[in-house]
Amino acid sequence: MEELREILTQIHPEVDYDTETGLIDHRIFDSFDVITLVGELMDNFDVEITAEQMVPNNFNSMQSIWKLLEELMEE
Repeated sequence: MEELREILTQIHPEVDYDTETGLIDHRIFDSFDVITLVGELMDNFDVEITAEQMVPNNFNSMQSIWKLLEELMEE
């Protein structure tokens, strides 16, 4: 999860990713941030994130993003 934290911190270093649960809902991440994040995740974790998976529930927190990555890496 440390690699994920580093990626997130590059996008918004001021966010406390250990406690934030509304990255999308609280409009911390905009659509450009999400596209940037998805590209970084696909490159760094060698996964494919589809449009159907790009929903707020999967991207509202570091923990939800990690859960999505774990599921994708198991496939």
